[in-house]
Amino acid sequence: MMDHSDRHFRWFIRQITRRSLIYSEMVVMHAVLHGDRRKLLGFDPAEKPVSLQLGGDDPAKLATCARIAEDLGWDEVNLNVGCPSDRVRAGCFGAALMATPDRVADCVAAMRAAVSVPVTVKHRIGIDDADRYEDLTRFVTIVSAAGADRFTVHARKAVLGGLTPKENREVPPLRPHDVYALKREFPHLSIELNGGIRTVEAAREHLVSVDSVMVGRAAYESPWVLAEVDAQIFGDPSPGPTRAEVVERVAGYLAAQQAADPSFQPRWVLRHLVPLFVGVAGGARWRRILAERASEGPAALSAALAVVSV
Repeated sequence: MMDHSDRHFRWFIRQITRRSLIYSEMVVMHAVLHGDRRKLLGFDPAEKPVSLQLGGDDPAKLATCARIAEDLGWDEVNLNVGCPSDRVRAGCFGAALMATPDRVADCVAAMRAAVSVPVTVKHRIGIDDADRYEDLTRFVTIVSAAGADRFTVHARKAVLGGLTPKENREVPPLRPHDVYALKREFPHLSIELNGGIRTVEAAREHLVSVDSVMVGRAAYESPWVLAEVDAQIFGDPSPGPTRAEVVERVAGYLAAQQAADPSFQPRWVLRHLVPLFVGVAGGARWRRILAERASEGPAALSAALAVVSV
């Protein structure tokens, strides 16, 4: 979810689901230590519960990042050991770290010792030719001994040479049954399934075999898929908002952002709302108005809302 799950997207998604844990996009440890923390790590309390996803391979530096995150109010720190991009691979973190589970364990142990919030790991079922179920269990055995609170397993292997990041999300076949087997073999661990989950119905089917599921691209490409999560997954009887009510809330949020910072660009928020009316009559016109009139901010939302069936 790089360049997608920023603070504006998280605030928007929180209007749709009250109960789900929302992840940040991955933030590299060097950026946390030396960059603009307000920009990188700032969030609205309304987004909570939120998990900060970190990228890195240095135990001491990651521990410092985890302490910073906890001090700022993040509810969880997640170590990304699943991203297969060239940029991540060159920096010796992300999915490449699955080749060195002892290093991942050192990172988790250092973070675990530094904070009281959960420390979790997101990873693949394997990388390149090290994609046997036995490779997966070896990785989890070593890293769980370091105290990881949850394993979020993308049920595809990562191919670290020859496939683009996009292809790595689509080409290697999904193997959710490997993740089911992992939960059976490690019943005391919290195992979360990620990869290819696009509906609440699919999530419920997986939840028979694992503790939780992560929805990634589907949440960005058709965010209203999350509208039934609170009721169907968490058993929350409280009625959720309509799409129109979500748009009205976002309009108020956008106006507040502009009032606080005259240089604020409405497109930073509106880009996340483009797929809100996927599959709804008038959805194409909604998308066109947001694209053409983004600079108008809340007025663009009002104009776009008028052309859809809600």
